[in-house]
Amino acid sequence: MRELGSSQPTAVELEILRILWELGSSPVREIHARLAEAKGTNYSTTVKMLSVMLTKGLVKRNEDATPHIYRAAMTRERAAKKFLTELIEKVYDGSAMSLVLQALASGKASKLEIDEARKLLDEMEGKS
Repeated sequence: MRELGSSQPTAVELEILRILWELGSSPVREIHARLAEAKGTNYSTTVKMLSVMLTKGLVKRNEDATPHIYRAAMTRERAAKKFLTELIEKVYDGSAMSLVLQALASGKASKLEIDEARKLLDEMEGKS
């Protein structure tokens, strides 16, 4: 269950962030066109979601432009780091290794991904 006041985006909010990361700063109509294509949402829902995201600090709005232009409040990389850090703290008691082991044990990692993880570990140990 999501905490009240959580800065974590919902699934739809994350979809909007992905759209903004791909398009860059955009008016509601462009965001809505992409969101409607992916999720079938109506225009008023898109406007409401952007309003909620603005309140949560997930997006920023240029009110000097007409129509208003929205942009993601942080880069994809910064958001990923923030949300991953929160996940590690809340679910894995601060242990990044527990997260990594869980991810690899899920059986969904390809051989290439496992090889990349092994290479990264070797580099971290100074064995490269």
